[in-house]
Amino acid sequence: MVDKNKNFLFSFKHLFLFLFCLYLILMIYSVRQVLAHENKIRIGSLQNDLHHLPLWVAIDQGFFQEAGVNVELTATFRAGPELINALVSKSIDMGYVGEAPATIGHARGNTDLVFIAQVNTGGSALVVRKNSPIKTVADLVGRRVAVPGNGTVQDFLLRRTIIQEKIKPSDLKIITLHPSEMLQALEEGQIDAFIAWQPYPARAIVHGQGQILADSNELWPNHPCCCLVSHSAFLDNGLAAKVVLAHKKAINYILTNPEEALKIAQKKTGMALDEIREAIKHVTYQAEAAIAGEEEYVNFLNNLKYIKVDLEPFLKSFIRMPE
Repeated sequence: MVDKNKNFLFSFKHLFLFLFCLYLILMIYSVRQVLAHENKIRIGSLQNDLHHLPLWVAIDQGFFQEAGVNVELTATFRAGPELINALVSKSIDMGYVGEAPATIGHARGNTDLVFIAQVNTGGSALVVRKNSPIKTVADLVGRRVAVPGNGTVQDFLLRRTIIQEKIKPSDLKIITLHPSEMLQALEEGQIDAFIAWQPYPARAIVHGQGQILADSNELWPNHPCCCLVSHSAFLDNGLAAKVVLAHKKAINYILTNPEEALKIAQKKTGMALDEIREAIKHVTYQAEAAIAGEEEYVNFLNNLKYIKVDLEPFLKSFIRMPE
């Protein structure tokens, strides 16, 4: 009888220990799930935009996880204004996007959307057909020119350039097309020129279907292009700082491991390495804000009446890079 009681107590003790350990495991798992959810950031980007290579590298190399943030690449968008709309509707938390639409979005009352890091400068080009009679920007008068969207960086670059050439935007036939459709439209004569982000100009060059009328660095040297935009709440809870840390690591990786970065770009886009290599030559990746360029964006967009803001208060409100 004593042995039976001992066996019962022994079995009960083991059962208790098993259930207690199971309870601890479930508690740890639940805490991890809660923390993962609290540290989750939904990020959007533009389709096949090589300017956003730091995002792809940070995901591929695990830099976001190292920084303690769970990033989900939620959606890709055809143009910057679409991504800004997704931020405004809170469908995403952060986005890699052109600085012009980000500036317009903040200036039009969405002050919760703030600039937390630069992504790149340069990286676009004005393209015409091979053997085109268009040799200068002045030759674009009366021609059909495609931009990725109204209020995009490329739309800004085109308008800035023609105004400097004393050409009115109404002297051109400016239409919107997604960059993936531009090259075919150019070949078929539906448009006479297009301005787009890389890799689309590089693709035209590599395949002999077009030629560069002007690189964007010729139109505006070292112009800011894409930036990382966030809801301001993520500055307060520290997640923006973690994302920017991973972003900076990714840029350093691109600069120190260019061939590996090219392979990551190829894996993400499915494009040929020669196209990517040609495209990357025209993009400068950096995390520090190009303040002078942003000032010019604001002043020019004010002049175009796209926005109406005072420069200094606007910059203080919009550019909020985490320490």
